[in-house]
Amino acid sequence: MQIFHCPACSEQVWFHNHHCPNGHALHFDPDAQAMVQGSDCERRAAIGCNWSAHTEQGPLCRSCAMTAVIPDPEVEGAESRLARTEAAKRWVLAGLHRWGWFGPSDAGPAPRFELVADRTRHGPEDITMGHADGVITLDVAESSRAVQEERRERLDEEYRTMIGHLRHELAHYLFLRLSTDDPAFPDGFRSLFGDERADYGEALKAHYANPRPAGDTHITSYATAHPHEDWAETVAHLLHLTDLVDSGHAVALAPGGDAYAEPDAQALIERAADFAMRVNHVNRALDLPDLYPFVLSDPVRDKLTFAHDALRRTG
Repeated sequence: MQIFHCPACSEQVWFHNHHCPNGHALHFDPDAQAMVQGSDCERRAAIGCNWSAHTEQGPLCRSCAMTAVIPDPEVEGAESRLARTEAAKRWVLAGLHRWGWFGPSDAGPAPRFELVADRTRHGPEDITMGHADGVITLDVAESSRAVQEERRERLDEEYRTMIGHLRHELAHYLFLRLSTDDPAFPDGFRSLFGDERADYGEALKAHYANPRPAGDTHITSYATAHPHEDWAETVAHLLHLTDLVDSGHAVALAPGGDAYAEPDAQALIERAADFAMRVNHVNRALDLPDLYPFVLSDPVRDKLTFAHDALRRTG
């Protein structure tokens, strides 16, 4: 993520800020990729949304307009968890805007989000997070660090965050868009990831019954379950790595230029891997987990390159 400046006084501000140090109100414009003197999103007071309302969305910003379902605000903790989930969503969408997705130049439909809670006034509910036909369902409980850690340990996942969920599920949606928009995409996809027309339900049953290690050909164990999951895990990691480099560059820690403008996928991957290794080394000095605990084999880099070339729609 970039670092921003107040449009009124030029003070340095951050993506999540609502006011600059001098008290000027901030509104993020995803098209300009800048803080502007905009109009409040209708959800600013309720969930802390700091994006500017867009006329085509009425009183809502572009991110909040994508959310069709929210948890019951009468349930204790639901609104704070929704606020953290929406903040993660704005972060992920801002990055995808830089590659030409969901802005005025994107003629295709935007995804719809159903942000629900496993706790309701009627008792607990089982939530299945996932994507289906352009609708992304997420459990806002995952915005809680304690819940994330419990589920990470129970499911044996090294990296589990709300931003990670959003990138993974948006990858499924982007697969649909690319398959529709680019006639050459399916064949290119199948040559690297396999045939996504294989039975998805049976593949997941087999995976959960006997999970395979990632090995040299997949970024995670879950990616081995089915070509759809291989794609979603790969794209999520591509977005992690791009944002890692972009954020490091913004604070003068990672060399190179704008990560989202980098046309060479292999160069971007190399920058990300090098920067992650350096930060991993620093974290180990404080007995902290590695920032990025994954090995990028050549087959995985080939998949990352394919995803990068397919998703980067800006020149």
